[in-house]
Amino acid sequence: MTGLIWANLWARPVRSLLSVLAVALQVFLLLFLMGMTEGILSEYSQRIGGVGADLLVQHPGASVFLAFSRAVLPEDLKPTLANVPGVTVVAPVLAVVNSNSITTIFGIDFDSYNRLGSGFLFHQGGPFAGPYDVIVDNVKAADKGLKVGDAVELLNRQFRVAGIVEHGRGARFFIPLRTAQELLEVDTVSMFWVTVSGDPHQVQERFARLLPRHRITLMDEYMSLMVSTSLPEVRPFSRAIILVGLVITFLVVLLTMYTVVLERTREIGILKALGASRWDIVAMVVREALAIAVVGTLVGVGASYGVRALMMHLRPTLTILITADWLLWGIGLAVVACTLGAIYPAFRAAAADPVAALAYE
Repeated sequence: MTGLIWANLWARPVRSLLSVLAVALQVFLLLFLMGMTEGILSEYSQRIGGVGADLLVQHPGASVFLAFSRAVLPEDLKPTLANVPGVTVVAPVLAVVNSNSITTIFGIDFDSYNRLGSGFLFHQGGPFAGPYDVIVDNVKAADKGLKVGDAVELLNRQFRVAGIVEHGRGARFFIPLRTAQELLEVDTVSMFWVTVSGDPHQVQERFARLLPRHRITLMDEYMSLMVSTSLPEVRPFSRAIILVGLVITFLVVLLTMYTVVLERTREIGILKALGASRWDIVAMVVREALAIAVVGTLVGVGASYGVRALMMHLRPTLTILITADWLLWGIGLAVVACTLGAIYPAFRAAAADPVAALAYE
């Protein structure tokens, strides 16, 4: 029966190829798009963790994506936070997205921000020397071919590269806080990064009493959110990708197997006349659909890893993370969609009257 299944697939190679490509497309879309999502979140999480803070203070309703948080916190809240017992450093930050490259920029007070964690590790250059100086991380500098003294356009203004630092300090670009406020025409900040001595939970409780409506997040809690399944902003996207892929594969396999059954009406009649049961016919059609699923999955997984390698070579700042969970989702969805698509044609074939089928032309 296995040989018959593969012979059936080779009998119509173009149609079989299109069915395989439909399954591969579902698997590729799921793995590649969710791989980009997971990769971006993972890389972003590593950069945020590298800041070295213990707590993050944001306004009520702030987004976990820091650059999309409105700058509404008064900067003069800094001394109030700094006077809370256990607090060692309070660093105000104004986060903004550069519209030209969709890159996060942090407007920082260099002295306080540099005291968070281990501080900046300079590869070249040094701190800001003027209001329109920028510090760039080494990954972005390598991607853009930047070196100290070069000009770079940010927020529709020209900045001079003052220093290049080790990546993993929150953003790719850092400019003086006052400059960022001037360009955005605000006197507020997006967040405060805080380091503490002792138990961060105790300081979190003190902040919560002091600022009951604000979002006070431990960095461990924040880092745990950086997976696609934990973020409400990402869930609709992932569900849409799953649904679209499932529907595409289901419809293609349904049409393919239905056509196959119509073309092989006479052959099915012969099998039934030779003693094949209804379930033998059903199993044959479903197994043929599963063969398409297996080949399509292999093609889709291979294409995902191939395109991933190419994209990461062309764009070093882009991280694509294909996880075991999404691999299982891709395989499972391909199998489910192909099985569902084959059920109706399989039972239609099994219900065929052998006498009528043998007379079919």
